[in-house]
Amino acid sequence: MAQYSTRLIGAPNTLEHRVFIEQNGQVVSPFHDIPLFADQNNGILNMIVEVPRWTNAKMEISKEEAFNPIKQDVKKGRLRYVRNCFPHHGYIWNYGAFPQTWEDPQQTHPETKAKGDNDPLDVCEIGEQVGYVGQVKQVKVLGIMALLDEGETDWKVIVIDVRDPLASRMNDIEDVERQLPGLIRATNEWFRIYKIPDGKPENNFAFSGEAKNKKYATEIIHECHEAWRRLISGESPAKTPSYDISIRNISIPNSPGYTRKDDPAYTGLPADSRKPPAPVDPSISKWFYIASAQV
Repeated sequence: MAQYSTRLIGAPNTLEHRVFIEQNGQVVSPFHDIPLFADQNNGILNMIVEVPRWTNAKMEISKEEAFNPIKQDVKKGRLRYVRNCFPHHGYIWNYGAFPQTWEDPQQTHPETKAKGDNDPLDVCEIGEQVGYVGQVKQVKVLGIMALLDEGETDWKVIVIDVRDPLASRMNDIEDVERQLPGLIRATNEWFRIYKIPDGKPENNFAFSGEAKNKKYATEIIHECHEAWRRLISGESPAKTPSYDISIRNISIPNSPGYTRKDDPAYTGLPADSRKPPAPVDPSISKWFYIASAQV
């Protein structure tokens, strides 16, 4: 298994903070260089942790910056934190993305009737260990939910770390309810209500909020992996009037974004400059009580 580590720039909870992923000490793109499959024959995938469970900072892979470091999302010049909707605290799983996947915004999914959200595929890892920003976990797929977020299809794949004590007993979506009763219902509620404290309406789900099984999830993952292949190879544009994605990578020689390790764009990447976290406004700890929070 490849050895991954993190290169931290600046202090968490600041606009400057970045988390680059390294493989054996060299920066790689978590969007393009880390393989989707850790062990395809055994159905084991790599997942990038962006937001550890019980934290609020909305960290995400930067699609626009070279080599796609993880940074905190910014709205109107301010760092973005997800609010606590009672009884949840922060994110209720290790939240992140599958590498080498892309929800193509030019494509409308035949069942959700909505276009892709222009991001890597989102993943909720439900094991017991709390991850860390930039961790590369090996996971198995259990199911998928289709959030309709402001009119875009935003798939949420449910997975578990292969090293979790329950992993051997979890093979499909029905095993989640058997082993972790209430989690799927809580996940549905979390995604429906999490934007309400910010003045947004409740989100909707396709399929009446039902979680689809592993087979369905695997098909979506393969579709998004193929969409990423078109992106990285230049078949799909990386730059359009509505978005500008960095496809710089060090592992795909036939890609227009292939970058040699002696290229100034690569040698000029910042060195580790980690600092202690900056203070967070205490209002981020507030609990919001949402009247519609029933399933």
